[in-house]
Parts: sequence; structure tokens; C-alpha cells
Amino acid sequence: MGIRRAFGVCSLLLCANAVVAAPCAHLRQNPDAWVPSKVDALILAAQRLFDDDEAAPGYKRILNGITTTIRQCKLKEDASFTARYPEFLSYIKALSLAQRRDHELGFDVTDKQYFAETEKYVQIPEFLLDQQFLRAVSRTETLDRAKAFLRALNTTRSPAEQLTFFSYESQHLGTPDNDDSFIRLLILVPGNSSQGLPEKWVQFGITDPGLRTRIRNVSVVATVPGQDQTSNVYFKDYFRTFRRDGSITVKGRWEMGYGDDNCVQCHKSGVLPIFPERGSVKASEEAALQAVNKRFRSYPPATFAGYRDEAQFGPGLSTASEESRKLRFGNSFQGKVADAMRCSSCHNQGGLGALNWPMDQTLISSFIQGGQMPYGVELKPSEREDLYNKLIQEYFDIRDSNPGILKAWLLGKSR
Repeated sequence: MGIRRAFGVCSLLLCANAVVAAPCAHLRQNPDAWVPSKVDALILAAQRLFDDDEAAPGYKRILNGITTTIRQCKLKEDASFTARYPEFLSYIKALSLAQRRDHELGFDVTDKQYFAETEKYVQIPEFLLDQQFLRAVSRTETLDRAKAFLRALNTTRSPAEQLTFFSYESQHLGTPDNDDSFIRLLILVPGNSSQGLPEKWVQFGITDPGLRTRIRNVSVVATVPGQDQTSNVYFKDYFRTFRRDGSITVKGRWEMGYGDDNCVQCHKSGVLPIFPERGSVKASEEAALQAVNKRFRSYPPATFAGYRDEAQFGPGLSTASEESRKLRFGNSFQGKVADAMRCSSCHNQGGLGALNWPMDQTLISSFIQGGQMPYGVELKPSEREDLYNKLIQEYFDIRDSNPGILKAWLLGKSR
């Protein structure tokens, strides 16, 4: 029985290897048929997910299928294939990594390793963990007390250490623990590069008036000068726990077992400028809003300290050639909308980060259709909607005759 069973197992393995080997041999002989078909499927799934978070299972299924074939057919070891499709292989590897439960942040190292190595940059300043402040910053009704606490702190700090802060309502983005919560208190804590102290943007989610359920999120984005006129940016989300005795504790969201989000999906530029809901910033705090956005504009291009290679994700919105754009939208396409299709003049890998997939639809849509981007461009609402639709179409288009930005890059047509 032992010999027969062993023979049976060997036979099954041989059959399985033969089943895999046959399509793999065909794939290697016809890569120019297989790759474009998988690129099309991936881009279609990505655009569905961009438009609707409920499409995540379909996207993961397509991506996992491609990853499995690459592994089973050993395409990374095929010199001819890797020379023909380096962008495709690198992109699939990067996308697949972010699907793993231990890489939710989207970095090359595990989330555990990232938080361990970056802890010194992303800790919440001790003075913001004072119980008096934490209680005051928990609700809209007591927010003025929290600001009074910060003003009192500033009286003890040198001019270079002054905190800049204001509250506002986000236009579209909820907190990680509540998609329907939009009130924030942002505190810019100055850094000191000579002492190796990072500059920190600390943001508290604030519970809406009259609601009992507390908003727990606190986010930290830290930036420190990098090499070659760049800045290294680090991220961490925290959750507050409101205890029965009135005390409040703060601990990392990931350490508490709640997982995390792919930070760079939204934070292509590292730190994000603040564009509040109109009228949500007090007149007395408008100067603070202008100051933090001015500070954002002063930062050199962001990198992520070697934890992520942005080149793996390719070019972003608006990087199509003039010829490709005319073929897609017609020779007569010109005017204000056409002139506004220039995101990549700022949003590129040497600037504010390319707006490429994976990217957040809510953020992109709100900035374009909400009137903030392109910066300084005046457009009617209908023109902004047209601009947004054309930018997305141009990026995700899979037509063979004139492939969009993502498809052209994945197939090596952008070299």
C-alpha cells in the first residue's frame, strides 16, 4: 500500500507539472498575446476599484491570477520576457506586495518592520498626550478649551518652536475610523533639522456636535530633510481609547490590531495641503491655514526613505503626449479644459509625486471638481467635471489603437 500510494502521489505531481508546463510553454512562445490581455484585465479592474471600493474582490482576483502565473511559469527567470516587459513585472510585484496582510501600508518592508524603524519620527509629542488636552480635543463642544491649551503652551515656547493650529471641516475625506466624520484639529509642530527632530503634522479627528460615539483617530505625518534636496516622509495612525474613569489612552492603530491603510495611495506628495470646507475655518484662524499651506509648499520633493520605489508605479495623470491626446479627443480639443490637463507639471516623481494607480478617487475628484486643482485655474463646474473625466479616461484607456497612459507604460511603449 505504501509503495502504491507513493506512486500515486508522484503520478499526481507529474500530471500537475505537466498541466502547468503546457500553458507556460505557450505563454513563453506568445508573450505579446498574454501580457496585453492581462494588462487590459488589470486596468479594467483597477478602474472599477477606483470608482467603487466594492470592486476590491474582483481586482484582487485578477491581480492574484497574474501573480500566480508569473510565479508558476517562472517568468522572472526568463531573460527574454524580463527584457521585453520589465515595467509589467515590476508593477505586478509592487501591487501584489500591498495585497499582503503584513504590507497594508504599501511599503517594501512589512508594516511591523516599518513601524519599528520609524517610531522615533512618528511619535505623538508628549505635550499633546496631556489628559486635560485629550479630553478637550475629543468633542466639538470643548474644542475651544483644546485651543486655549495650545495657546498657553505657545507662551512657553521660543519663536522657532511655536505651534501653528486651527480646526476645519474636510470637504470629502472622513477619518479612518468613521467615513462620515469630517471635523479636524490640525497642529503643525516645528522640527529642528540640526537636532534631527522631524517636523510633524498632527491631526485629531473631532466628534461632531451632539454625538455620543467618539472619533478615535489621530494621524501623524512627519517630514525630515533627506539627501539631494528631498524630504523623507513618515506616517502613522493612532486610536484613542476612552475609558470609564474618564482617562484617555492613545496607541498605534496597527498595534491595536485594526490594520492600516496604504498611506501613499492618498499621500503622493507626502504631506497634503489643506483645502477646508468653505466657511469652516474661523476668521481668526485663516492666517494659520495660510501658514501651514505655505509650509507645505516650502518642502522639497518627498521620498519615503527608501521604503517604496515610486518608479515602480509609472507615470501619472496628464502625462499623455500631445499626439495621443489629439487622437483620443480630436484635433479640435483645445481651450480651457485642454490647457488645464497639466497635473504632471507639478505631480511628477521629482515633484509632488505622480498621480498614478493605486490612487484615491475621493481625493482626486474633490481636488479637481472641488476647484482646488489645477492650482490657480478658473473653470466652471461643468468644465471641471469634463476635465476630471478626460484625465481619468486618458489614464485608464485600454484601446489598442491609442492606449492610455497606464497601458502604454506597462507595455513598454513609453520608453
